[in-house]
Amino acid sequence: MAEVDVAPTFGAELKDGFKSANAWVANGIAWLDDIQGFYRERSAIEKEHSAKLNALAKKYFEKKSKKSASLSVGDTPAMTPGSLENASLTIWTTHLTTLESIAEEHEKFGNELIQKVADPLKYFAAKFDELRKRHVEYAAKLEAERDSSYADLRKTKAKYDAACQEVESKRKKTESSFDKAKAQSHYQQQLQDMNNVKNTYLIAINVTNKQKEKYYHEYVPELLDSLQDLSEFRTTKLNSLWSTAASLETTMLQQSNSLVEHLAQEITRNQPHLDSMMYIRHNMGAWQEPPDKVFEPSPVWHDDDLMVTDEAAKVFLRNVLNKSKGQLGELRREVDKKRREIEGVKRVKQRIREGKEDKDEVLVVSQIFSMQEELHQVDRKRLTAEVETSTITSAVGDVTLGAKNHNFKSQTFKIPTNCDLCGDRIWGLSAKGFDCRDCGYTCHNKCEMKVPAECPGELSKEERKKYKAERQAAAGALLKPPSGTPDHIAELPALSRSNTMNSLSSGYAASANRSISGSVASPRTPADDTPPEPSGPRPAVKKSRLVAPPPAAFISELPGSSVPPINKPPEKKGKMLYSFEANGEGEVTVPEGRQVTILEPDDGSGWVKVRAGYKEGIVPATYLEIFPEPIVPQDTGSSIRSRPASTYSNSGSSVNTAGPPVKKKGPAVAPRRGAKKLKYVVALYDYTAQSDVEHSMTEGERFVLIKEDPGDGWAEVEKGGVTKSVPASYVQVATD
Repeated sequence: MAEVDVAPTFGAELKDGFKSANAWVANGIAWLDDIQGFYRERSAIEKEHSAKLNALAKKYFEKKSKKSASLSVGDTPAMTPGSLENASLTIWTTHLTTLESIAEEHEKFGNELIQKVADPLKYFAAKFDELRKRHVEYAAKLEAERDSSYADLRKTKAKYDAACQEVESKRKKTESSFDKAKAQSHYQQQLQDMNNVKNTYLIAINVTNKQKEKYYHEYVPELLDSLQDLSEFRTTKLNSLWSTAASLETTMLQQSNSLVEHLAQEITRNQPHLDSMMYIRHNMGAWQEPPDKVFEPSPVWHDDDLMVTDEAAKVFLRNVLNKSKGQLGELRREVDKKRREIEGVKRVKQRIREGKEDKDEVLVVSQIFSMQEELHQVDRKRLTAEVETSTITSAVGDVTLGAKNHNFKSQTFKIPTNCDLCGDRIWGLSAKGFDCRDCGYTCHNKCEMKVPAECPGELSKEERKKYKAERQAAAGALLKPPSGTPDHIAELPALSRSNTMNSLSSGYAASANRSISGSVASPRTPADDTPPEPSGPRPAVKKSRLVAPPPAAFISELPGSSVPPINKPPEKKGKMLYSFEANGEGEVTVPEGRQVTILEPDDGSGWVKVRAGYKEGIVPATYLEIFPEPIVPQDTGSSIRSRPASTYSNSGSSVNTAGPPVKKKGPAVAPRRGAKKLKYVVALYDYTAQSDVEHSMTEGERFVLIKEDPGDGWAEVEKGGVTKSVPASYVQVATD
């Protein structure tokens, strides 16, 4: 017969291992408390989850009821839906009811975990621990019996040792006693007692050994086997309760799964067009297209709805038509191209919905929408160009035939430039306009569409100048006011006045500047004294019907009368010792020997503000000789007309000398601007410029600080009249 495999037991394998086995079984029984605690917490979570699912379903049931009508038929339906809901809302209701049913399943599962798993675990844990304690008590009793037999054996051994000692004592007495016979009798008696004790001791040894054998090979193994059986019984019960918990959860999940499967079947019934059909059915109504826009005359200028077709209007219409026709072909091609691209992407979207391509449909739809927006913008431009072309052609015909259009290019004019059409200056910090690349015609942005299509083609530089002069002359003629008196203004008598002042007597050199005797004080040109003609349109000349009488200062006084003194403070005058060229903002160019008027004296900055003719600006104080203040002439009561012209001057610079003038070099100019006091900075380290807008520095080099660090880490400094940037951390303000 085949041998049967027998599972090892505690009693056969562990022998005296009760204490450790008992601790192991005790841990297993205590673990049941953790397991039943787990199922109690799991039950609480399931109930909490159920409560949250119910609350969630209730919340969104309330939201659905508030939005049901607007989601089904809109905010302003032509026909109210009553209690009807669209297909999507019906499926949403199924979602929420399914959620409530799943919540009920979780609530039921949580209750059953307590009743069928957690509570039995608690009961069995208490019973198993009670049995284990009885095993411990019995083990302690067996151990006490074993120890008692060991103690009795030790006592018997002690009696045997005492008897042997007594025999030895009696033997020694027989050797030294006077009564040998008596001593020998006592010795023999004690020897018999010792033998009896010895026999008792040997019997006790055999009894103790037999009890020990029983203890280790029968009593303790039986106890260990019983303890093992208790542990395995615990495992059996635990498996049974685990199976119950798994069965309960499986039932809950199967019920939930069946609910979700039902929901999935309902979702397939929601066709996308059903919602749209319900919305259409409840919002159909009478619609009337808004009427077309018509021409509305201005309340201050009554006119009809006919297009203006005079020559000036035809120029504008020709330019608009030429621009629209030029754009129309390109716009049509662009529209066709974008429509083909959109159709291609729509085919990709359809393949994605059919499952033939694996792409993100949301991104594809977003791409289609962006492309449709671009198509819309281009198509609007195409439609505008088509309507402009048809409207102008129906009114004046194709006026672009035979036109010589200018080859205009958008241009930013950095120097003063006049418009060749209207004659006005093209103003602005960044003056933008148009420039014909063939003939050089310049105009404002606003004037581009009013320029006649009369481009002579490509011209040489000389021809461009000639045509430019002609166009400017024609444009300038438009700016001149009409000659003669307008019809709506009455003719008035002409008024004239004569200057009654020929000279101002003075004994100082400054009087030569104000003398009208014909002597020239300095080499000035008409351009210096005469302000430039304004480039913009001149205001129309308007004559008033009432004219004020002329000032008394221009009426010759009668003999014996006197002119009231004019209490105007005298102006300071000066003369340029050297020629000065303006190099910066606020400066003014003045030639050598030119007399100027002092507006603001030097306040320590090294610069003086002067006026030379109509120009004002600052010049270095070292380049200027300031005349002493003139003596104000006293009124003696005589007529100004009787005074002789003053030709005296103590300044030799006011008399022209023969021969070509020699330009003298002036002294070093203080690097100052206006009346600001300068700040200097000193370089802390060497620095090499990385671009043309930076200064190179050596340690200890001084610069004039123009602008401190605004926050970008750079400061603007000046050296040798050149302003550039340096790192702000490489310099510090000079203290001296």
